[in-house]
Amino acid sequence: MTRRYFGTDGIRGQSNVFPMTPDLAMRVGIAVGTIFRKGNHRHRVVIGKDTRLSGYMLENALVAGFTAAGLDVYLLGPIPTPAVAMLTRSLRADIGVMISASHNPFADNGIKLFGPDGYKLSDELEQEIEDLLDKDLYSQLAKPNDIGRAKRVDGDIYRYIEFVKRTLPRDVTLHGLRVAIDCANGAAYKVAPAALWELGGDVVTIGNTPNGTNINLDCGSTSPDALRKKVHEVRADIGIALDGDADRVIIVDERGEIIDGDQLMAVIAESWAEDEKLRGGGIVATVMSNLGLERFLKGKGLSLARTKVGDRHVVEHMRQHDYNIGGEQSGHIVLSDFGTTGDGLVAALQILAAVKRTGKTVSQVCHRFEPVPQLLRNVRIGGGKPLDDIIVRQAIESAEAELNGRGRLVIRPSGTEPLIRVMAEGDDRGQVERIVNELIGVISNVRTAA
Repeated sequence: MTRRYFGTDGIRGQSNVFPMTPDLAMRVGIAVGTIFRKGNHRHRVVIGKDTRLSGYMLENALVAGFTAAGLDVYLLGPIPTPAVAMLTRSLRADIGVMISASHNPFADNGIKLFGPDGYKLSDELEQEIEDLLDKDLYSQLAKPNDIGRAKRVDGDIYRYIEFVKRTLPRDVTLHGLRVAIDCANGAAYKVAPAALWELGGDVVTIGNTPNGTNINLDCGSTSPDALRKKVHEVRADIGIALDGDADRVIIVDERGEIIDGDQLMAVIAESWAEDEKLRGGGIVATVMSNLGLERFLKGKGLSLARTKVGDRHVVEHMRQHDYNIGGEQSGHIVLSDFGTTGDGLVAALQILAAVKRTGKTVSQVCHRFEPVPQLLRNVRIGGGKPLDDIIVRQAIESAEAELNGRGRLVIRPSGTEPLIRVMAEGDDRGQVERIVNELIGVISNVRTAA
């Protein structure tokens, strides 16, 4: 069934444009509050946000909806997505909400929902919410005496800081390490530098002056050049780049080289396997992870289970098959021993632990395999389903036949933007580039004709 509101990671879109309007946000509050208003206890919801200008607008609209549905609202202020997941459980809330569009530009925003267990909602629950959003919600409102209350609890960010610090092994401190961190002018601009400093690091921070419109702007995990320059400038041992809601991380080594999520998962998997902490016999990643990671893990006697793109699919597979490491090439890494969703800061601490324990440089620790040549390009679309076109399907089949097991081809619509993503990888870089460019041309021609 085609869904009108939810994508691969909650509801997302341009602020003040459907569906990311205050009217819909209020209706989401009423609908979600109605569904989770079960039992005789006083119901509560925690709401966090990143630093986007539109966060104020959506936050107030959600508060109106949830209180109208009879839930008490605890407003956390700017705080990372994994902190919302953790505090939903810690505060025994019935529902957790994060207002964020993650790595997207400031003009976008989104609503992510967590159940009382701290996990993102299932497809079935999201469909139930969608069905309710299209109905008359006014019959669901609480009686006057049952309307909820709202209050700010900004001090609870320190619960998250203490939680993060406890994920670093007890025998490790960050003393002697100069750590440069880019907070993307986003949700972690307070908590990340504080946690690293309290753990003993010599911390140099950039991207920690949010103004409502500069989140992810030439900074953060999607734009790491600023961090690379800062690492060189201050001679840092490591650079850590978070995204707007801090659920993903990219590392920059002491030479200024970028280390993506595939390499980071390889480091953590190898370290945990040596410590006999790894479960599932390997890790879970998506179809976008590099073939080099798969080959590296195989050489260590470990497996790589692949899922569709999206951390929800990774987490679902991890829960079903008892894995404790999973993630995406983009740096969204889920360590289920510690949390229920991706946490950029917690993942970074596992890398720092490996660096401190081995006494090696970040470049020596983190470059675990040589990536197979991989190219990803996007085609912007205005609507329709170009991947259903017979000409496009034939072109894809021809490209897959040409690769013939010596590489991989992944073509999919983005779940958060009006794009078709075309990715190919293989040992022959020239072949990969030609295949991607040819497919981009075919999809573009079909899109133009439509």
